[in-house]
Order: sequence, then C-alpha cells, then structure tokens
Amino acid sequence: MTSPIASRFAPSPTGSLHLGNLRTALYAWLYARRLAGRFVLRIEDTDRERSDEAKIAELIDDLRWLGIDWDGGPGRDDGTGPYRQTERAAYHQAAFVRLEAEGHAYPCYCTEPELEAERQLALRQKRPPRYSGRCAGLDAAGRAALVAEGRPASLRFRMPKGVRLQWTDRVRGPQSFRADDLGDFVIRRADGTASFLSSNAIDDAQMGITLVLRGEDHVANTPRQRALITALGLTPPEYGHLPLLVGPNDAPLSKRDGAMSVRGLRERGYLPEALANLLLRLGHSGATDGYHAIDAMAAQFDVSALGHAPAHVDLQQLNHWQHEALSRAPEAVLLPWIAGRTPVGLEAATLAAIRKNVLLIADAQAWCERLYGQLPVPGTEHAALIASAGAAFWEALLSVTAPDYDRLVEAGKSAGLKGKALFQPLRLALTGTLEGPELRPLLQLMDAALLQKRLQAARTLAASAL
Repeated sequence: MTSPIASRFAPSPTGSLHLGNLRTALYAWLYARRLAGRFVLRIEDTDRERSDEAKIAELIDDLRWLGIDWDGGPGRDDGTGPYRQTERAAYHQAAFVRLEAEGHAYPCYCTEPELEAERQLALRQKRPPRYSGRCAGLDAAGRAALVAEGRPASLRFRMPKGVRLQWTDRVRGPQSFRADDLGDFVIRRADGTASFLSSNAIDDAQMGITLVLRGEDHVANTPRQRALITALGLTPPEYGHLPLLVGPNDAPLSKRDGAMSVRGLRERGYLPEALANLLLRLGHSGATDGYHAIDAMAAQFDVSALGHAPAHVDLQQLNHWQHEALSRAPEAVLLPWIAGRTPVGLEAATLAAIRKNVLLIADAQAWCERLYGQLPVPGTEHAALIASAGAAFWEALLSVTAPDYDRLVEAGKSAGLKGKALFQPLRLALTGTLEGPELRPLLQLMDAALLQKRLQAARTLAASAL
C-alpha cells in the first residue's frame, strides 16, 4: 500500500547543486524516511534554454553520492510519474482547461511593455507591483478584438477577492496574506508552456506530496499555489520554508559559487558523510551531538526542530566533520586520492602513514610528492635550522645507507645532538616540513637512494653556511 506521507525534491537543472539545494534534498529525504513515507525526485526542466542534460546527470549523481535514493524519480517509478516536468505538460494543460471553464482563470493579452509600465506606476505610487486585472473583465467581443490585433494570450489565475489566505508553515508558523495584495498571476505563458507557479503546484498536488520543504524565498509563492490547488479541488501539501544558507560574506549561497557547489566540494575530496553531518545541523537543532552515519540520520531529524534564522556555512565545521568522516572511511574510498603517485605496491602503506594528517585530496597528493618526488626549496628559517645541526651531524647520518629510523637517530646522537636539535633538522631534511605524520613510518616508505639524496642536500646546505 502506498504511504500517505510523501515529500519531494524538485531541482531545476540550470546549474550545479550547492549546499542549500543539497540541504533541502537531505531534509525532505530524512523526513520521508523517518515516517516510512515516499520520497520523490522531480526534475523541473521547463526552462528549456537553461536546462542541461549534463546538469541533470550531475545532480542525480550528486544525490546518489550523498546516499539519497528515491521511491519515484528518474529510473524508478512509484506510480506518480512522469518525473520530468516537461513530460507532464498534458496534466498541466488539463488543469488549465478546467480552471478556465470554471471561471478560475482567464486569457490575458497584455504585452510586456504594458505590464512593465503598470509595475513602474505601482512602484512610484508605493503600491504592490501586482497585475491590475485589466483583462479579467473582458467579454467575448473584447477578447475577439484583441485576438484580431494578433495579440497572443497568456492565462492568468483569478485570485479570490476580499479574503485572507492563511496556513501554518511547518517552519515559520502561522502565515497570512491578503489575496488582494497578490494579484492574478500567469499560469500558462503566451507560448503555451506552464509557468513555474502553476506547474510546480499542480505536480505537487497530483503526485500526492504531503510536505514541501523549500527555501524561504518561496514563501510569497505559497498563497498563490495553495489557492490554485484548492480551485482544482485538490489538497494542498503542507509547506515548510527553510532559512537560506549564507556564506562567510553573509550572502546567500548561489549556483554560481563554484567553491561551495556540491561538485566543487566533491572534487576537492570532501566526503558525503562530512557534508551530511554539517547540513544536518544547519538550521536544524534536532540531532544529538556527535557523528552520525547517513543511513542513521532519519532518526535524528525532526521538522519541529527547524529554525528560521539564517544558517551560516562554517568551513571550520565542515572540516571538523571531514576529519570525523576520514577517520571512519574505508581504505578503498581514499586510495584513489593517491592513485599513480606512489611506487607500485606502496599505495596502502602510504595511505596508512599519512591519512591522519590529510584533510583533502590535495593534502594527500602533496604528501606523496614529499615522500617520492621533489621537496620544496627550504625557506630562510628552515634552511637555518638544517644548517644549525652542523656538517658533522649530516656526515654521521650519511653513514646510514638504509632508511632505518633507529639507526638514523643513533647516528644523530653520536654527533652530539638530541631532542628537538636532532629531530627537527632531520624531519626538515627528509620531508621539507616540521609538521606531519610520524617520521618512522614515513622512512619505511623511502628507498635508500632517496634517503641519501636528501641527507646529502642537507649536508651541502650546512657546509655552505660555514
């Protein structure tokens, strides 16, 4: 039996998903999974000029990467499809015919310049810039005259007059709008295609969606969409409008912000579990402290724990959850980070040696370069520290021909150094940095020739300082 509870994610494939989109998808999915309901993925591809097949494939891949699946959507049918909005045009047109026949909609012949003039006049008069309704009362003769002029017609929904449209938002609480302030809106464009306001609402109602979670920038759309759905004799879903996510500059995240796009974060090496743990807490206070596996998050999600203050994306918090995710990641997940960058057969050992000291792919690849490639030229401070060990120290170390940590330490002590005076120059000479993994396992990865090359470079540096 089909569950009566259903949520959905309805992205427009006009750009890459960003964290705000992904949070909406995650919350809607968690809601459905917690209540054993349906989750629907619907692709709103009616913006044909900007919709992109590659972006559709990308967003599907990004959702699956995070662990989000769907009961109805591309590749899976729960009986409520099709799942591309362009394939649902027949449903939209049937709704328009009914609305017009029952007096809930009327053709509008106004041109864009006329509508813009109306908007500007309303703004100058400090009135809401809504449609005046000039075509609402046209009789058959008046319409025929405009058609004879060659004017194309859009179709507008006739908003109820003199009433308040009220509902309880699951995030923002009681909402109330004067219908007279909203104006009649276009539901079918002059080219015959459905507008976002109409297609989105019709699809939600016909697909049995019971809760729509979406960004707070859609709040003003809700009274219009609820009125349209009610006029069709259907049941409007509940709505919950999430606060927008803002970045470090307090500006809302955008599809154009590549650095914070889901794809951009994936390419840098952020793991899905890291993003999910961050998003679970951005505007949602229902989760208990600590790391949660994605498949266990549904029990942590509660719509009543959603807030409506702007939620800041904190890179330090994301990095915290990345460390948590990395500590639990299987070896197979991380080995691709260093593929082709280590000697054959040392992939697993290299990963084991460095994984506690890397955050992203670039970190892992940098360590591979430090272990098997060229070290950066030491800066003044590091060069001075290497030289401070003295030529005799490096001569003693050069007597050790194998990458043996204990023998190197003993050789250094025999030259009269110990503690930081021994270990810091040694680490700098072999890895080019004072930070990082333990030196013993790193040495086990180096061959004798590389060890000798780096010790010789240190001795040369020390000798030149004399």
